[in-house]
Amino acid sequence: MIDFKVLLVDDEIVFTENMSSLLTTRGYQVTAVNNGESAIQALEEKEFDVVVLDLKMPGMDGITTLKEIKKLGLFTETLILTGHGAVDSALEAVKLGAYDYLTKPCSIEELTEKIEAAQKKKVTEEQKDLDKKIRKVVESPKDAFSLFGKKKKK
Repeated sequence: MIDFKVLLVDDEIVFTENMSSLLTTRGYQVTAVNNGESAIQALEEKEFDVVVLDLKMPGMDGITTLKEIKKLGLFTETLILTGHGAVDSALEAVKLGAYDYLTKPCSIEELTEKIEAAQKKKVTEEQKDLDKKIRKVVESPKDAFSLFGKKKKK
């Protein structure tokens, strides 16, 4: 079983319903929302491996949503979905930290391939962060205790 947690963000309800169904039958745990605000709220409440984010949405668009996702500082990779005419915006999103992009319509095989690659990057980034923290503790154990706060003097 794959067991990746995917947040699907797209204002096209039929698209999110269909894509959710296709991803779920392939073993993904999918949460679908239809706007950027709901995506940020979902990320604040639950951990996701990969966010699949549409660029063109009313209200908070994909670029703004991506910027807000990055501010959260999560170990979550973002995969951008865009229409054929918006490749420049998709490239801008990659510069802002998105993992990659796909143009719509895309096949479920293309999407799952990108999701799995993004999830591998997420795991690698988490491991790098853990290694960095372990190295810090080993190099300076006294400083590591400051992470737990100082004891009050009696």
